Amino acid sequence: MSETVEKITFKMNNKHRFAHYLPSDFDQFDCVKLSKIFYLLLLIILRGYIVWIMSITNFKDRVSVIEWVYPEPILFYTSLISGIIGLFVLLIISLRRPDAPNWIKKCWYNIRHFFAVALCFDWLVNLAAYFYDILYALPLIIIYGVFVVIALIVLYSNTRIKINVEEFPEKLPD
Repeated sequence: MSETVEKITFKMNNKHRFAHYLPSDFDQFDCVKLSKIFYLLLLIILRGYIVWIMSITNFKDRVSVIEWVYPEPILFYTSLISGIIGLFVLLIISLRRPDAPNWIKKCWYNIRHFFAVALCFDWLVNLAAYFYDILYALPLIIIYGVFVVIALIVLYSNTRIKINVEEFPEKLPD
């Protein structure tokens, strides 16, 4: 009897949980579409790779974009290293579908932790660059540190992100 009551309570809570979402907020698997915060954080974590892609598409001077964003080559390389976790997160997001292997599902349920590690590692790389006299702008490192803290708070407190992490696409009956 108590299991039935728990199931009914769970269904009622879920009804209220999705009440403020429109039909356009759901994907083809009846999951809430991924939060735009995921994509924003990916842009920040993968900025080294984005700059690299921008530079290789510039046929006149392939190095100028990298030199403009990263005055020291070591900063560019460390940005690529810190973006490796972001590439893994991008892989998990792109493989998130109903017929995904179990390791994708396990990784998906921990996606916030991957984002947190990637953001903290990226900030620590920048901090280390400052202490090794590669990066000279301490205010930028402090601002980025504040951004990382705010991003972590949002990552773990945002309702939509919490729903995204709890849901995994399943095949719908025809």
